[in-house]
Amino acid sequence: MIIRERPNFLKIFFLLQGSIVPKILPQILIVGVLSALVMFVHFRWPHFLPIYDGGPFALLGIAISVFLSFRNSACYDRWWEGRKQWGALIHSSRNLARQTCILPSEDQKHLLNLTCAFSHALVHHLRPGQNEAENVSAFLSREESLLWKKSRFPPDMIIRLMGRKLVELRAQGTIGDIPYQMLDRTIGEIAGVLAACERIRSTPIPFPYMLLLNRTAFLFCLCIPFGFAHTLGWATPFPTMLIAYTFFGLDKVGDELEDPFSMHDNGLPLSFLAKVIEINMREALGEENLPPFPVAEAYILR
Repeated sequence: MIIRERPNFLKIFFLLQGSIVPKILPQILIVGVLSALVMFVHFRWPHFLPIYDGGPFALLGIAISVFLSFRNSACYDRWWEGRKQWGALIHSSRNLARQTCILPSEDQKHLLNLTCAFSHALVHHLRPGQNEAENVSAFLSREESLLWKKSRFPPDMIIRLMGRKLVELRAQGTIGDIPYQMLDRTIGEIAGVLAACERIRSTPIPFPYMLLLNRTAFLFCLCIPFGFAHTLGWATPFPTMLIAYTFFGLDKVGDELEDPFSMHDNGLPLSFLAKVIEINMREALGEENLPPFPVAEAYILR
C-alpha cells in the first residue's frame, strides 16, 4: 500500500513514484503515435481520410466512463472488504489475548503463539509470492510445524490446533463451560476472517465484464483521432493521450484493487498487519523485547 503525504500543486504533475503512468505508458504512446499518423494522413491526403462527426464519440466516452466507474467501485469494495476483515482479525486477536488471562501462563502462551502463527500463515496463504514460513514456524512446536506444512489449508490447520487446545483445557477442568464458549466464539470469529479472505481471493470480478471494458476502452481511444482530427487539427494527439491516460489509468487501478492481497503497490499491507498482531500478542504475554513495526520502503508498505 502506498503511504505518503499528498504532494503539492507543482509536484503532483511530475510525480512518478506511486503513479500509474509507468504501467500504462506503452498504451498511451500507442494512442499518441496513431493520433499523429492520422493527422499526417488527414492533412497530406485528405481524400483518404473521411471526416467524422465527434458527437457519437463523446456519447460513447461518457458511457465507457460510467461503466469504468461501476467496475472501479466494485474493485474498491473488494479492497475495503479485505481491509475490514483484517481489522476484524486484529480486533478478535486482541479479544483473545484479554480472554486468555484466566488461563495458566503456559496455556495462554500456547494459544497466543498459535494466534501469531495464524496471522503469518494467513499472509502466506493469501500471498504465495511472499514467504512467511519462517515467521509461522517460529511460533509452533516441531509437531505443529509438521502438521502446518503438510496441510492443504495451513491457516485452517492452525485454527483446528487452537480448537483442540480449548477442548483439552475443558477436558482437564482448567476452564468451565462459560469460559470455553467465550474463547471458542472468539476463535470462531478468527475462522470467519479466514473464510471471508478466501472468498475475496477466489472470486474475482467476472472475466467477460473486465474483457468487455478493456476492449471497448482501447478501441475507443484508437478511434478518437478519426472523430476530432478536423476539429482539433495538430493538437489532436494531446487530448487523445489525456483521454487514454484517464481510461487506461482507471482500468489499471481497478485491476490492482480487485485483488487486495496482491503484491501490487496498492495491495493491502498484510505483513504489516500480521506484525501488528504478533506485537500485540507478545506484549500481552509480558514480553519486553518486541520487534519494531515494519516501515514503508520507497513509500510502499507491504
